[in-house]
Amino acid sequence: MDPIGDQKQGTGFFASIASTISGFGSAMSKSVNGLLGYEGLEVINPEGGTDDAEVEAQKGRWKQEDRDSYWRMMQNYIGSDITSMVTLPVLIFEPMTMLQKMAELMEYSYLLELADECEDPDMRLVYAAAWFISLYYAIQRTWKPFNPILGETYEMVNHCGITFIAEQVSHHPPMSAAHAENEHFVYDITSKLKTKFLGNSVDIYPVGRTRLTLKKAGVVLDLVPPPSKANNIIFGRTWVDSPGEMILTNLTTGDKVVLYFQPCGWFGAGRYEVDGYVYNAEEEPKFLMTGKCNEFMSYQPCDSEGEPIPGSELKEVWRAADAPKNDKFQFTLEERQRAEKRIREANGDEFKPKWFDLTNETASTPWGDLEIYKYNGKYEQHRTAVDSSDSIGETETSSLEFNPWQYNNLSDAQS
Repeated sequence: MDPIGDQKQGTGFFASIASTISGFGSAMSKSVNGLLGYEGLEVINPEGGTDDAEVEAQKGRWKQEDRDSYWRMMQNYIGSDITSMVTLPVLIFEPMTMLQKMAELMEYSYLLELADECEDPDMRLVYAAAWFISLYYAIQRTWKPFNPILGETYEMVNHCGITFIAEQVSHHPPMSAAHAENEHFVYDITSKLKTKFLGNSVDIYPVGRTRLTLKKAGVVLDLVPPPSKANNIIFGRTWVDSPGEMILTNLTTGDKVVLYFQPCGWFGAGRYEVDGYVYNAEEEPKFLMTGKCNEFMSYQPCDSEGEPIPGSELKEVWRAADAPKNDKFQFTLEERQRAEKRIREANGDEFKPKWFDLTNETASTPWGDLEIYKYNGKYEQHRTAVDSSDSIGETETSSLEFNPWQYNNLSDAQS
């Protein structure tokens, strides 16, 4: 038996789950051929149901005139990577940038404290994998964060002793780098996305490298996440699916976690469901893990065939906190950054990040090569200097417009 090779179909305990879900097929979809100008576009309803596609299509957040205008602009980009191509309508955004969303992973950092203190190497991976799964609750939000301004930084402090700093190191293509650390762990990520526009949906490929070091345990973990897909971005109720594998590898020992995100089937079957195993370096399953990425994750020790050990219990390791209700997001920002880019390029200026340095290292990912940025430690020096300063400079702000850019004042540059 090859437990690694069989994990997509599910072995032992998960075989019946996988076969049941596969019987439902994929989420119900219908073409909106009844709406003039949108022939062939599919509305994918994760809940199934009997509504006509035209009826389901009208349930989205778009006004008719906004949708028509956006579709006229976007239909020529089908099949393309739209990450840096077009100005997206503000109505799909939430009031934060990607840098802040990256920091949301720190919400459940207590799991890393448990992992670092854990003596059992297999259980250590259970805690770490649950920590990475916790981010998918935030990913399920159907609002897009803004692309950060080039050189924008975001800092989070006083959360479980963590220092978190992120910087936008490239605007086209959008790339972010982040570093987080406390007494238990060091977290580093260089993040870049590729997309493929498919008409009423967008495939999203996470071209990034994530490294997590557990200090006491002395191990380094590497993450490869699954791709995601945003459905019904023009017609219908927008929803996100992330079918595929998440692989968390202990680079120090060779142990790994392989978790499979089930694709959404008809009537929502399998939506959010995640299951898989913790394997030792000899590729033997040690723990099974199962749950829903938007709610909870549980674990249970298993035998060499992946079956639960008799007398053992399925225990919960993580549960998502309650989310605020009735959020409404209406902010603008993107056009001013594009203007800043045109001016910077016209002047022949090259942007250089402050807190992260571009290395000579290139990492291979399933979706392409990635240049790596490394935290240079200068932010701590900057904060120390600011905190120890006896005086705070005063600036006359009454005549200044809002200008968050590091580069230059746009009004002066354009005059």
